[in-house]
Amino acid sequence: MKNQIVKMVVIGVCIVVCSVFYGLNRTQKPEEDGIILKEQIPTVSSKERIDKGSQSDPSPSCYVHICGEVVSPGVYELEEGSRVFQAVEQAGGLTEQAAADSLNMAESVRDGMKILVPNKEEVKIQFEEVGENHQVNINTAGKEELMTLRGIGESKALDIIRFRESRGSFHSIEDIKKISGIKEAAFQKIKDDITV
Repeated sequence: MKNQIVKMVVIGVCIVVCSVFYGLNRTQKPEEDGIILKEQIPTVSSKERIDKGSQSDPSPSCYVHICGEVVSPGVYELEEGSRVFQAVEQAGGLTEQAAADSLNMAESVRDGMKILVPNKEEVKIQFEEVGENHQVNINTAGKEELMTLRGIGESKALDIIRFRESRGSFHSIEDIKKISGIKEAAFQKIKDDITV
C-alpha cells in the first residue's frame, strides 16, 4: 500500500516536471509549430495609414486672397471647407490695428474669395458715416450696423448673419431677398443703402 502511494507521487511529480519543460519549450520556439506571436506581426501605425490615405485621396483645395491688416497679405491655398480664421492664421495673424470684430471668422472660404481685414480707424469712420450716404456691406457688417438699415431690427440682422455663416457671402444685393421676411417691398427701402 505504501509502495503504491510512493509510485503515484513519483508519477505525479514526473507529469508536473514534464508539463513545465514542455511549456517552456513551446514559448521559446513558437515559429517552429506555426504559431505567430503578436510581436511578429508587422503593424502599420495610424500616422502611416493617414499618410497613405492622403496620398491616394488628396483633399480638394481653394485659393483665397487675404489683404488688409494681416501680417503677410497674399494669396493662400487652403483645404476646401476651411474657415476665415484659418486663412488669417495662414497670413501670419492679425496686426494690432486690425478690427477683428468686423470679420466673420467662422465663415467658410471659397475658391477665389477676397478677405479684406479692415483697420480700427476704417471701421470707426464707417460707423460715423452711417446715415450719411454710407452703404452697409451686407457681407461684412455686424449686427449693429445692419440694424441701421430701414426695417432691419435685431432679429432680421441676426438672420442675415446666420445666412452668411451657413451659405457664404451674398453675391449681389438682390440676394438679401433670400432672407425670410425680406421681400421686394423691404428690399426697395434698403437697396440704395447696401452693397456687397
